[in-house]
Parts: sequence; structure tokens; C-alpha cells
Amino acid sequence: MGASKNNLFTERQNRLAEMAKALAHPARIAILEELVSSGTCACGDIVDKLPLSQSTISQHLKAMKNAGIIKGEVDGVFRCYCVDVEECARLMVAFRSLFTCC
Repeated sequence: MGASKNNLFTERQNRLAEMAKALAHPARIAILEELVSSGTCACGDIVDKLPLSQSTISQHLKAMKNAGIIKGEVDGVFRCYCVDVEECARLMVAFRSLFTCC
């Protein structure tokens, strides 16, 4: 959807769609699972555990970071990533609210 149509929807709807899009790839789910299980990871650690190239994993990490699902910081020559627990908690609440019966 073009950016010009986003104004037709609520901020909550746009935010939820943005986060869902950031998770809409099996590699991103695998990366998220790895981050959850390890607590924090350098990009190279994820590359060692998944059957994807470093550049592909970096692209997925960037999309997830831009959506706010994960946080990242530079530690020397390494980029370390972790789950943004507060943002993911808000995401879980938003998804649950979609499926509650009236």
C-alpha cells in the first residue's frame, strides 16, 4: 500500500501492520527465536546458526530493527542485537486484541 493511503487507517492499525510485515518472513522468525533464546547476539553468531549469508541476515536484522522489534548497538566492529521486550509486549497485546470476541 502506498504511503498516501496510510492516513485512512488508525495509528494502531498502521503500527501493527508495520510490525507484522517485519515478521512476515520465516528467516525473521528464526532470527527472532535465536535472539530470544540467546538474550543477545552479534550478527556473526546468527550467521553461524542459520543457513543464510551474512548480508541476508543483516538485511533482515535491519528491517526488524526499523520496525522496533529488536534493538542493536555497535560494540567495536560487531553489531549486537537483542529483542526490544517492551515493544514486543505491546505487539503481543495488539495481536491479542485483534482476536478477542466482542
